[in-house]
Amino acid sequence: MSEKSEARLSVFKTYKLYVGGKFPRSESGRVYEVTDSKGKWLANAPQSSRKDARDAVVAARKAFGGWSGATAYNRGQVLYRVAEMLEGRKDQFVREVADAEGLSKSKAAAVVDATIDRWVWYAGWTDKITQVIGGANPVAGPFFNLSSPEPTGVVAVLAPQESSFLGLVSVVAPVIATGNTAVVIASEKAPLPALSLGEVLATSDVPGGVVNVLSGRTAELAAPLAAHQDVNAIDLAGADEELAKELEIAAADNLKRVLRPQAVDYSETPGTDRMTAFLETKTVWHPTGSLGASGSSY
Repeated sequence: MSEKSEARLSVFKTYKLYVGGKFPRSESGRVYEVTDSKGKWLANAPQSSRKDARDAVVAARKAFGGWSGATAYNRGQVLYRVAEMLEGRKDQFVREVADAEGLSKSKAAAVVDATIDRWVWYAGWTDKITQVIGGANPVAGPFFNLSSPEPTGVVAVLAPQESSFLGLVSVVAPVIATGNTAVVIASEKAPLPALSLGEVLATSDVPGGVVNVLSGRTAELAAPLAAHQDVNAIDLAGADEELAKELEIAAADNLKRVLRPQAVDYSETPGTDRMTAFLETKTVWHPTGSLGASGSSY
């Protein structure tokens, strides 16, 4: 080998969508430039089409039965495994968050730590949320009357535009922790952390289709999802006021649950609101037996 070697060319990372456990390019073949806070080019992200959105819904619906039917304890174990994988790729996410949000490395590291902690927090709720919001209801008769929460189904999630990673996890984790499946539209201007999260999910134990990640123009992708007859709910966290109003009107066609955009400080400890927003309450009546002079008999 000669002493004077040629300079090595960098191998740039190719970001892809995450749909049904696979990494397709956009069906349309389109990409758009992603830049940092100073306008420096970072990568070409796939610009998803309406067909990609429909494919993601099909994948989410296919995965719903298995994911919602898994035990809550098992879902918690699976989600904790994701946190382990995030911890192992922390340096990559620190770089991506720093570029996306114009933060120093130390501040970006604090955001990533908080994001991993947030994921663990929701993983711990999987087998507790039923105990908190379910219950036995007193009735005047020889019956047990029990209410328990069940997942709504396929949830479309518009990820926050400004909080590219902590906000993303804060809206995605509660959806899947409670047994729903998700179609996620990443932040339009800062999609890279979301696309990298797809790579983490693929190498963890989360079944393909439970989370599907799309990048592109938020309004273009949200419209078909809001009107989709097989989407059961939509979180409008990443929509502005005008877009949110349009999507809410479209969502009314099949009576979707809608979580309207609201001012949220994602650094604060979340309550249970984002979990209960996408749960349905099932109430079951069960006879206890005949009522005798001494009370009910079993």
